[in-house]
Amino acid sequence: MSTKDYLEKDYYKVLGVPKSASADEIKKAYRKLARENHPDANQGSPEKEAKFKEISEAYDVLSDAKRRKEYDEARTLFGSGVGGARPGGGGGFPFDFGDLFGGSNQQGSTSDRIGDLFGGIFNRGGGGGAGRTTGSATRARRGQDIESEVTLSFTEAVQGTTVSLRLTSSQGCAACSGTGAKAGTTPRVCPTCEGTGAASRNLGNFAFSEPCRDCKGRGLLVDDPCPVCEGSGRAKSTRTIQARIPAGVDDGKRVKLKAKGAPGENGGPAGDLYILTHVKPHPVFGRNADNLTITVPVTFTEAALGAEIKVPTLKGMPVTVRIAPGTRNGQVQRVRGRGVARKDGTKGDLLVTFEVVVPKHLDDKARELLTEFREATAGDDPRAELIEKARSE
Repeated sequence: MSTKDYLEKDYYKVLGVPKSASADEIKKAYRKLARENHPDANQGSPEKEAKFKEISEAYDVLSDAKRRKEYDEARTLFGSGVGGARPGGGGGFPFDFGDLFGGSNQQGSTSDRIGDLFGGIFNRGGGGGAGRTTGSATRARRGQDIESEVTLSFTEAVQGTTVSLRLTSSQGCAACSGTGAKAGTTPRVCPTCEGTGAASRNLGNFAFSEPCRDCKGRGLLVDDPCPVCEGSGRAKSTRTIQARIPAGVDDGKRVKLKAKGAPGENGGPAGDLYILTHVKPHPVFGRNADNLTITVPVTFTEAALGAEIKVPTLKGMPVTVRIAPGTRNGQVQRVRGRGVARKDGTKGDLLVTFEVVVPKHLDDKARELLTEFREATAGDDPRAELIEKARSE
């Protein structure tokens, strides 16, 4: 996809968020749309598959603060044309910005800097005039990024795990070695662009290049197409990989595995693999950032008099926690280093919330003792201060 195609797309509109949307709003919108349009949930729907790819492409740019900034700046810069002139008259971007000033070879020229800008935004493997091959057909191209999903147990997400993923992507057709031509034949150089894959257009003070219409930017024409890939030079490939999910991933987190996406073309690097994680809830533990949470029931006497109790940990031995005398219902105590693993090797904490449990059934002895306790503490009204505050307002 050319830089023109990227800049003409309104990624904010694709995700249904305003340009001022925060990172959390963008993430929330992406997760909602990704679940609605994921191919696994819409088998046999090419429209949903195309929509899912469009959503992933938009999130890939807008979720990265640096790429989002560059994308916004580029659209602002070229939304009204270069130097105030609107090429082609009217809105949009009728030329390929990736080839802007492609003919310049001056060291550190404006063309190189502009090309580098777009290369940085879209990560398409280099920009500017320098280092560009003469033919599109021999130019190294980065492989496509792939998105997948995985559902993890709570423990797997906290401790990390390795999962098997079956991925489908496109790569060079094995039958024609990626040429698109039938075995025994070879493509011929496109006479229109002379193998460059690009055609120039003069727009007054500037000359812009765009993909050649005859060869679609490949620089080659196929007279006898390969029956397997129908002349595209690409074929579907299915493979299974072992993907390592790092410890501490949260629900909705996108894990990036570099160079695990679709293979590149003509020696280009492979794309990246993005794994959207879904985490199942745990029956006992919860999570608050890098901390684990747990609610532990305690008796009235334990809370009033103090006690030492055993508290479970995630996949570990229980720890002993001391309850201070006079502990209130809902009070939280921190157990250091029993939480979620961080990138620096340290761990968060276990936050223990005490829940005072009132007995439902009392025998005669217990009832007699509690009655005595009530009489002994009759002068201590826990609601007196509350009533006084209510009257003062």
